[in-house]
Amino acid sequence: MRPPIFDPAGHDVTVGGRHPARAGTPMADMPFLKGDYVAGDFTPDRLAGFDWVVFAAGNDPRHVPQGSDFDAFLVKANHESVPAFFAACREAGVKRAVQLGSFYPQAAPHLLAGNGYIRSRQAACEGARAQGGPGFDVVSVNAPFMVGSVPGLPSAIFEPYVQWAQGQIPIEYYAPLGGTNFMSFQSLSEAIEGALLRGAPGAAYLVGDENLAFRDYFQLFFDAVGSDVCLEERDMELPLLPDVAIPQGRGNWIRYEPDPAETALLGYRRGDVAAAVRDIVGQFGRIAA
Repeated sequence: MRPPIFDPAGHDVTVGGRHPARAGTPMADMPFLKGDYVAGDFTPDRLAGFDWVVFAAGNDPRHVPQGSDFDAFLVKANHESVPAFFAACREAGVKRAVQLGSFYPQAAPHLLAGNGYIRSRQAACEGARAQGGPGFDVVSVNAPFMVGSVPGLPSAIFEPYVQWAQGQIPIEYYAPLGGTNFMSFQSLSEAIEGALLRGAPGAAYLVGDENLAFRDYFQLFFDAVGSDVCLEERDMELPLLPDVAIPQGRGNWIRYEPDPAETALLGYRRGDVAAAVRDIVGQFGRIAA
């Protein structure tokens, strides 16, 4: 396996969030600042003293409490609370900040009209950057489907993928039609650091790596465990990738190539998805010799 992606590369890093990092992960050795950005816990006085901030939070449909108004919850969490967090950073004297967002508003803007979640991610991206000004640079990095593992951290997504590829979950061997852009945790980590170091103030960078059919993506897991299964494509919902997780609709694609100049500026690697899958299998299963 490759070195952990959370190597701080010489930076003095503090982790902020609602809960401390899980024991046994690289983040558990870093200082912790407890708070909930939606509740407004990260006030300027608590953020004072930080030079840079990476905001990798945000709420999606999984976080909407049962029985809550879907759109109202996301408006509070993304339209309102994300810009408020960046305003607090500005008031605290933070010099540079990166907002980690979603690729949908840039890569598939036609989905905005019919999807409140995607509109909320656009609002978060635009609202965060609107808080920038003299002495406070805000850059957005908008990422696609992410692939990777964090040492010591379980995954409700990737662990079942590995178990399925190893024949431990009784789901037929097929993938839904369509596809999208995928990117590894490692590549995204490099893009975020590049944005902190070299990103243009106010820019929103659409990052990504490989356009893959869902069949080819899931086949990587079967290949990594040494399975001889060859997945087929079916116009059927896959329990491990339900239709709700495919905003463009099953059978459709979101294809794009990141701008070469932006990729060079941010300095992130390409062609890393298969390596990320091997890392996942190395953590959650057995990798083929």
